[in-house]
Amino acid sequence: MKQTTIVVAGLHIQTYTTDDFGSSAKPVVALFLLHGRMGSSQDGHIQALASGLLAASRSTHNKDILVITFDQRNHGTRLVDKVYNLDFETNPNHAIDMFAIQQIVGTAKDVSFLIDFLPAYIFPHGERTVDKWGVAGISLGGHSAWLSGAFDPRIQIVIPMIGCPDYFALIHPRAASKGIAAAPPHFPATFVKVVRDNSPKVAQFEGKRVLVLSGEIDRLVPWGASESFVGQLKSVPGQKQVVVLPGVGHEIPDEMVRRAVEFVVPELE
Repeated sequence: MKQTTIVVAGLHIQTYTTDDFGSSAKPVVALFLLHGRMGSSQDGHIQALASGLLAASRSTHNKDILVITFDQRNHGTRLVDKVYNLDFETNPNHAIDMFAIQQIVGTAKDVSFLIDFLPAYIFPHGERTVDKWGVAGISLGGHSAWLSGAFDPRIQIVIPMIGCPDYFALIHPRAASKGIAAAPPHFPATFVKVVRDNSPKVAQFEGKRVLVLSGEIDRLVPWGASESFVGQLKSVPGQKQVVVLPGVGHEIPDEMVRRAVEFVVPELE
């Protein structure tokens, strides 16, 4: 696969394509891959997903795939201080950082920003069109995938992997386990309002293809925090698949990678 680094208005991104992408005139399916907390765009699982998607693209004939990765805020090449990536034991602002400075809302906004501007950088003469946009994310990137899928109508493929759509259902028990109340100073009223105003709603996934991949025994992002929201997804039109792998914790086994790739393949045919 061919990797290219592009700077889009100061944001370093990597694109992954087949070797013949530059000479092709096929429509393009563009998919963002978002890494997890404490990770980077070079993580092994991100690379495995990119490789699998490109292999699938080579075996089809109608559309090309463009895989896009970038480092989330305070990670990889954008790292300022790793302390602010840690949980409540080290970082008292963990709840705020994880939703805002570190990525969840921030990364969703970066994805929309790149949908706006990336085509102008890679197809300056309008020589190709992006037929469909999608996003897949792991852990913290999975949380971001939920938000991108909810708030950007251009995103039609959503694959959260060990992520959660309900932030308070995830973070309140995590805080309680450290003896922290869901109240100021850890949960200021202004922050609570921002979260409520920017939380996904089931109706926002109408007409979208969604694949939810979670681990049955995940203790960091428990399936129970997502279950109520995910259970309502089938009430809106669009293909929805939910896979909770038995005996799997907060990890990305090969089966999750395989299922994610297989979910994207029909878009390329």
